[in-house]
Amino acid sequence: MHGYRIRTAVPADLGGARAVMLDAVYRDFGTGYVPDWHADIVDPESFYLTPPRHTLLVAVDVSDGTVAATAALDARGPAHPPNPPWLSERYPSGATAQLRRVYVRPEHRRRGLARRLVDGLLDFARTEGGYRAAYLHTYPHSPGALGLWQTLGRVVCDERTEVPGGGSGVVHFEIPLH
Repeated sequence: MHGYRIRTAVPADLGGARAVMLDAVYRDFGTGYVPDWHADIVDPESFYLTPPRHTLLVAVDVSDGTVAATAALDARGPAHPPNPPWLSERYPSGATAQLRRVYVRPEHRRRGLARRLVDGLLDFARTEGGYRAAYLHTYPHSPGALGLWQTLGRVVCDERTEVPGGGSGVVHFEIPLH
């Protein structure tokens, strides 16, 4: 049985966090590394550790000290393009806590890590102040993601049915902060 410690990432965690994230974009999404989409994965320190209203949480397996899961939050709202323009207006940068990179290694799934990490992100957003909304998008084929987000928030746009041609196929959520 594994035990996990959820904590704010420190520089020593970044290699393990980066590996979890890169594995997810290659294995779960099949996109591989795309610089325009994944610059934060290569440089998580400047995206999540340095800015004051951003954070990166990790779940560390206490048995061996490896990073088993990640979750990040930043103050960048959804950009248009590629997202529908009304989403970038509804969730503006600076006022929106965007949840990102909630990834769990396959061998550590189904143990509540994603939910614990998201709870930590939402606590951070509430205490950090200035955020009016928590937003995220997910791909429906991402293992376990759609079910988790449906229990935590509400769909504000399902591109598969609401955007001509299916958009990029993502589902956008808002998660209550209060």
